[in-house]
Amino acid sequence: MLSFESDYTIGAHEKILSRMQEMNMVQQKGYGADEVCESAKEKIRKACACAEAQIHFLVGGTQANAVVTASMLKRYEGVVAARTGHVSVHEAGAIEYTGHKVLEIPGHDGKIDAGELSGYFKTFWEDGNHEHMVFPGLVYISHPTEYGTLYSLKELKAIAEVCRAYGIPLYLDGARLGYGLMSKEADIMLQDIARYCDVFYIGGTKVGALFGEAVVFTKKNMPEHFLTMVKQQGGLLAKGWLLGLQFDTLFTDGLYEKISKNAIDTAELLKEGFRKKGYEFFIASPTNQQFIIMDNETRERLQGKVAYSFWEKYDEKRTVVRFATSWATRKEDVEELCGLI
Repeated sequence: MLSFESDYTIGAHEKILSRMQEMNMVQQKGYGADEVCESAKEKIRKACACAEAQIHFLVGGTQANAVVTASMLKRYEGVVAARTGHVSVHEAGAIEYTGHKVLEIPGHDGKIDAGELSGYFKTFWEDGNHEHMVFPGLVYISHPTEYGTLYSLKELKAIAEVCRAYGIPLYLDGARLGYGLMSKEADIMLQDIARYCDVFYIGGTKVGALFGEAVVFTKKNMPEHFLTMVKQQGGLLAKGWLLGLQFDTLFTDGLYEKISKNAIDTAELLKEGFRKKGYEFFIASPTNQQFIIMDNETRERLQGKVAYSFWEKYDEKRTVVRFATSWATRKEDVEELCGLI
């Protein structure tokens, strides 16, 4: 069966597996206090052009979102996110489980608007009853978004300026960051994210690693005893060198960018194939996630031949389905898919 279900349904890049084999019998310190992790952190600092960055490796995206959010919020605060944001929709209540509310604002193709964010803050502080409400304490965005869309540098800067004006940190979820950085429409670089965000994470699970995310605090603002909180919430790996090794490999000789580009290139082939067959796109995504409006008969015919994701019902006869490419997607697989549709 062809698989376009997601971008984490395959293992890891061969260079990572090779290094794991090489390091397998080498004794390492636990919990990320090893030389491999330190090497990876230095490479990430250099890539971000942020010498003061404080970096921790966590086992997965849900853990990263939950731990970062909980560690940065006071007990009476919540995190502001788009209604379609991952922490609000597809995190199984992980944020609320930490005791913090997700404060939803409108999303536009998955993105929040700086003007609306400013209006939200203004309305909150002007409300005479705000002491009885959940305070906004962190702003969450993802790049790419849940819909595969991207923030422009202008949009990111505007959101950051609103956050600074109200003294609220900006957090960027980078689960698919490599695919955002390598999109042909992107004008944001890793250095820009480090400049404008207070904390973000670099996705590994969906971009060539077996598992793991690199959380980066950019303003010497890492919460006190952050490692302890990571352990409390199940995000700390005893064999932490396994995480460090993967990012050390991904950030050697531009591997992260090179393999991310493959997802974009194959997604462009996929888009062209669907476009030639007359399919309508639910949203214009410049990254590896493509959302197709498909009639239910075709969708049922593809089942058993192609793995894809249900996204939402479009009308009585059609459904929005997602096809995702990845660092490992082959051109031949896309061509075969286009033949089937």
